[in-house]
Amino acid sequence: MSANTVTATLSFFAPPDNGEKPYYWIDDLPGRERANYKRDKIKAEYYPESIALIKEITGAAQVVPFDHTVRRRNPAEAESSAEKRQPVPYPHVDQTPASARDRVERHMPAPAVTGLLAKRFQIINLWRPIGRPALDWPLALCDARTYADRDGETYSVQYHERYAWKYVRGLTPDEFVLIKCFDSIDDRSVAALTPHTAFEDPTTPKDAPFRESIEVRFLVFYD
Repeated sequence: MSANTVTATLSFFAPPDNGEKPYYWIDDLPGRERANYKRDKIKAEYYPESIALIKEITGAAQVVPFDHTVRRRNPAEAESSAEKRQPVPYPHVDQTPASARDRVERHMPAPAVTGLLAKRFQIINLWRPIGRPALDWPLALCDARTYADRDGETYSVQYHERYAWKYVRGLTPDEFVLIKCFDSIDDRSVAALTPHTAFEDPTTPKDAPFRESIEVRFLVFYD
């Protein structure tokens, strides 16, 4: 393990009250509970641990989660709702500068917005696998040193031969990736954003289970 690797052991799902192993059924069948845990557990338990983690890594003064997404790859099922989110198979960035500022205005108290926008802030996505290593359709990130111009309101990424993509093979649920989706510092002294994508890895074992992951997006403010 290199000195630049950060590993944390966090509790993702709280176990059911009766002590049985948590489960989630992909198929929603009448008469059967789809899960024996409540998604409120994510906000109640995973959010606070994630806030503490991001503060420790970044030194930020305030970290505010504003949404999360659970993705479960199932090639036999179309993405039809928030409950059936699939990995995103194309390079993209979650926020543009305009939508990042809109997030501050939408999620923070109105009297605080002007002051918060006057200082450095970021949007960071904490991404990690659920339950198993992410061998199937892992997440690749574009090296910020290899892209330049950025325009447009919706950031889909066009191909360029200079782009360098990196990923961690078999990232485990005890590991994570912090994806910078926006940084208000835009003088090229730091990465302003990180294009990322799920992709089909040809080295994935044939018997690897389909990828499951969770991502939580945070507003990150500095003094």
